Amino acid sequence: MRMRTVEISVGGFMLAGMLALVVLALKVSGLSLESGNQVYTVTAMFDNTGTLKPRAKVALAGVIVGRVTKVELDKQTYMAKVEMEIDSHIDNIPIDSTASIVTAGLLGEKYIGISIGGDIDYIKDGGRFEDTQSAVILEELIGKFLLGSQ
Repeated sequence: MRMRTVEISVGGFMLAGMLALVVLALKVSGLSLESGNQVYTVTAMFDNTGTLKPRAKVALAGVIVGRVTKVELDKQTYMAKVEMEIDSHIDNIPIDSTASIVTAGLLGEKYIGISIGGDIDYIKDGGRFEDTQSAVILEELIGKFLLGSQ
């Protein structure tokens, strides 16, 4: 009887451990079990996206307000076109706001940071950020520093 109790306890502990690993994997990957969020789609054009990937976060004042859905090359302009979904309750982003590709920490993941503008008109579904700042590439900065060029 005592051996059976130990086996059940160990099984429960293993099940809790596996559940914790699944939750951790979902958090780290940026995936979510929530599927009913209302969103609208906006785009931005960048000279260089660095290592920005789909599912990267979109942040406004440090708060996650959306996700990147697609990163592709525009064949006409040879610029990177980034498509993102913004939560529909954030419906007051001025059209002159800036979308920048920033890095979390020194070598962390890339994400989109939005800096608010001052216009009275707002970006709507299908809209585009006209003012963008591309990713800062660490290797290029180091190369410029070592070569002493401006």
